[in-house]
Amino acid sequence: MIQWYQSYLGQNLTEVKTDIIRDMIIVNVKGELPRAESHLSREKEGMFLIKNVRQQLIECGLESLDNTFFDLTDSRIVTLHTDVSTKTGERIFVFKMDRSLEQL
Repeated sequence: MIQWYQSYLGQNLTEVKTDIIRDMIIVNVKGELPRAESHLSREKEGMFLIKNVRQQLIECGLESLDNTFFDLTDSRIVTLHTDVSTKTGERIFVFKMDRSLEQL
């Protein structure tokens, strides 16, 4: 996830935590917002713009991320839910997988 995030989104991360619960992989990613995004986030419209652009970028890269998860877990991503805090740069990912992963 770290390699994908840094190579695909080009953002350095300060912390990544991952939890597996039944058929979900929950990833908490912390990193600072780039300066331009930090300036944009000062206004409500800018916050929505950042969230929408990041969502689109992640959806465009979902196939490569799914392949990475499949290589590691032998399971495919069914759905992805995500949000980013425009104040802290923290992002939460919830990946719903096609089978339970608790035995990994």
